[in-house]
Amino acid sequence: MEITYKQNKEKLTVFLSGSYVDYDNEEEKSILYEKSQSRTIKEIVVEADDLKNWDSTLVVVLCKLRTIAQERKINYNFSSLPEHLSRLIDLAFSVDRKPTHSDSEFKCYLERLGNIGVNAWKSFCRGCHFMRLSWSSIGRLLIGKAIFRKVDFLFSLEDCTYRAVGIISLVSFMVGLILAFVGAIQLKNFGAQIYVASLVAIGMTRIMGAIMAGVVVSGRTGASYAATIGTMQVNEELDALKTMGISIIDFLVLPRISSLIISMPFITLLADAMGILGGGTVGILMLGISPEEYIKYTTDALNMKNFLVGVFHGFIYGYVIAICGCYYGINCGRNADSVGVATTKAVVSSIVWMIVVTGIVTAAMEVLGI
Repeated sequence: MEITYKQNKEKLTVFLSGSYVDYDNEEEKSILYEKSQSRTIKEIVVEADDLKNWDSTLVVVLCKLRTIAQERKINYNFSSLPEHLSRLIDLAFSVDRKPTHSDSEFKCYLERLGNIGVNAWKSFCRGCHFMRLSWSSIGRLLIGKAIFRKVDFLFSLEDCTYRAVGIISLVSFMVGLILAFVGAIQLKNFGAQIYVASLVAIGMTRIMGAIMAGVVVSGRTGASYAATIGTMQVNEELDALKTMGISIIDFLVLPRISSLIISMPFITLLADAMGILGGGTVGILMLGISPEEYIKYTTDALNMKNFLVGVFHGFIYGYVIAICGCYYGINCGRNADSVGVATTKAVVSSIVWMIVVTGIVTAAMEVLGI
């Protein structure tokens, strides 16, 4: 089992005969490579009429000879190789595995600004299309035609309900405590620190409870959605679902959207209660307000309108967080780094769009007098 060669003027002929399984003669291979790199050689020909058995060790040698011929820009003739061996070598050279570096010219400011605008518009259109698909999926769910597994819905509901109670309670309690401290600084100047109870009650129930619950859920549940679906994209599970004719919007997105839409109003109410409790801790223990007075001013400030506004914010936040998490998970790349990028984008986009929606809803409430 050896590779022989013959040099005839400017042509190097390599003879392959017999079996080449586990071919590991490094000295023989180095001599052959050195000979093929000689300046006198203008053509490399492989004769393999008597070739019998072979494995990948022979393929490595032949690929190396072809690489040398291409680098030196000389002729090579591998036509006598068996068809399957020849196809394997052609396949090895069919894809350029080296990353290409584009030498594009420097673009002017207006052109770069235009590209940014075009890319932003395309991203906006993709997001609107994804939202339309989600609304269609919700419509199919309402009429009982969605491909929807109950176990997926219950699993998502479990993840964003009682498992999130601890961190939601802690964060909301601290926000209520801080809100009471900040309000007391100014109210003390007028001797009106008793109104800290009203300030905390209105602030938490109307907007702050929903915002803090949304921020925590976006970092906890929204990131989980993006990472889970992004990992499925990397493992080509989404491609498998599409191949089987299963709608990934119904199968993956719909359970997550529905679970967050249902759970976020209740999480918002929990955040409201814990924020009021945090404000009461400051008012009673540090500002010298009696428990009876604090409870009285809190109940006087509370009304159903503020509760409903906060619950409506929680409902909207649930949809926004689920859409952002699922969108970036489905549009994730095919490597591990892309999963991390998708998770980060999901959390950032959720918080940004929550703030945008808050501004829109607050302006609408002001116009409507709510």
